[in-house]
Amino acid sequence: MKINIYYGGRGMIGDPTLYVMNKMQEVLKELNVTVERYDLYEIKNNITALPQTLKDADGVILATTVEWYGIGGWMQQFLDACWLYGDQEKISKIYMCPVVMSTAYGEREGMMSLNAAWEILGGILCTGICGFVADISDFEQNKQYARLIERRTEDLYRSINQKVVVLPCSNQAVKQKVSFTQSLNLTPQEAEQLSELASDDDYVQKQKEDIQELASMFKDLMGEKEIEETTLFVEDLKSHFRPQPGFQAVYKFYIPEAAKPLVVKVNNAEMECFYGTIDKADVEMQISAEVMNEIIQGRMTFQRAFMAGSMKMKGDFKILRTLDILYVFQ
Repeated sequence: MKINIYYGGRGMIGDPTLYVMNKMQEVLKELNVTVERYDLYEIKNNITALPQTLKDADGVILATTVEWYGIGGWMQQFLDACWLYGDQEKISKIYMCPVVMSTAYGEREGMMSLNAAWEILGGILCTGICGFVADISDFEQNKQYARLIERRTEDLYRSINQKVVVLPCSNQAVKQKVSFTQSLNLTPQEAEQLSELASDDDYVQKQKEDIQELASMFKDLMGEKEIEETTLFVEDLKSHFRPQPGFQAVYKFYIPEAAKPLVVKVNNAEMECFYGTIDKADVEMQISAEVMNEIIQGRMTFQRAFMAGSMKMKGDFKILRTLDILYVFQ
């Protein structure tokens, strides 16, 4: 049998949780149980990799100290890692004994938090230990307290050894039906690999830099795309313009590949061409960039595109026919 102890306190002298853990370790070793202890404050940079240590554990002791409010950040971080990266099937077979000692207020609430978290993870609960300690020396010298800790440790051993069955809990049922936060859908091997990567500060920093570089690259590409859209076909129309004396007209091209319509204003020998909006046009056309390229390359005319159904128009047909006179592509 193997039991892991995860301590979420700060390791300060006078912490009553340390006394409880040491007493429990003594009892477990007398029962020939393999005990491995993890002080989270010493390995705080690798907490996300700790769910891997649950793989060969039959039971766990989650121990923490309430110094002012709640179970503490390191223990919460460990539980978060179990939710994100832990093997849920393995956790469902692990017995957990909570140990929450308080030097302020809230030891019962802290134990309830650990119990609820482990139930949501799918694990099995054992009777825990919680209490308020005002004077650590009186607490350590009290033989009745020591005997109580020993009995609770023996209960944990018997529960694991006999594989005691516990009744279903509502936390599991509610999580399955209405939980909005879902764990990552990963295989145990993928979760283990992800937890290792998440605990590697150098890897995480490199990923952040890569994301920033990609974001910058895409911004540049989007900027280039915008420039291309604002100049698409404009130079071709300007360079092939053949002015017609006394002719005035406004054309509007709706090209799906462009965000805005292409506007062509003709006034005698002057021609203005740009992407934008305009209140009124003599002829409005809907044409794809592919068909527009065919016209610019001289393989088709505007009139033929309309007659073939490759272009739709609205407005004066005579003004449309003039486009093939204004723009001669060879």
